[in-house]
Amino acid sequence: MRKSALINVMERAARKAARGLLHDLGEVEQLQVSRKGPADFVSKADVKAEQTIREELSRARPDFGFIMEEGGRVDAPDGDSYWIVDPLDGTTNFLHGIPHFAISIGLVQKGDVQAGLVYAPVGDEMFFAEKGKGAFLNAKRLRASSRTKMADALLATGIPYMGKPGHDTLRAELKALTDNVSGIRRFGVASLDLAWVAAGRYDGFWERGLKQWDVAAGIILVREAGGLVTDIKGGRKMLETGDILAANNSLHAPLLKALKSASASG
Repeated sequence: MRKSALINVMERAARKAARGLLHDLGEVEQLQVSRKGPADFVSKADVKAEQTIREELSRARPDFGFIMEEGGRVDAPDGDSYWIVDPLDGTTNFLHGIPHFAISIGLVQKGDVQAGLVYAPVGDEMFFAEKGKGAFLNAKRLRASSRTKMADALLATGIPYMGKPGHDTLRAELKALTDNVSGIRRFGVASLDLAWVAAGRYDGFWERGLKQWDVAAGIILVREAGGLVTDIKGGRKMLETGDILAANNSLHAPLLKALKSASASG
């Protein structure tokens, strides 16, 4: 499998930033026992990784703009093309020394996701996709799962943390789904949850209130792996609303129905 020049640019940026994050993860594990704690250190690691990614991507594509978790928006000279960057998805995991986090880079042109990359440095798993060219994990072609029964489905979601809205809605959704599926997981990294749907590890994922940098890369990964991605109303406003449902072709409809019903009752 030969990677395009675009994917090579994204991979180079992600791998360079990942080297710093892996080093910093070791430092965080040491800071767990300190009185100050690791929070300030992690915020610096986040910013440093984003700067590294921005420098690499800007050098390769100077006409593209940025939408970044830490750095905000940088208008695109070409007016159409934006890198959407989360340099450290799973900050809370990282903060606690949990080795489950990712770098997420998406490319949106004229409002449509054209390419995406999600890199999990621990384990060296590089998920990437480009519109019309398929989705891959390292050199392996990805396919969404083929499970057809809700009873066999393993799902993932996110839990709103303290201060975020949506707790009652999620409780209603979990009540609607828990007795009807094989299991529900919450690992705290939306970009990887979507990548794992693309890889067939999960049969579906939903969450509300996400940001563009949480989902942009994952959207095209799932699509190119043969899955379906919508917002939780069944539309295509995932980037605008931050609400997303991704699943294989067979399970997307029943999951959407269950979530809509739960939302109405919650």
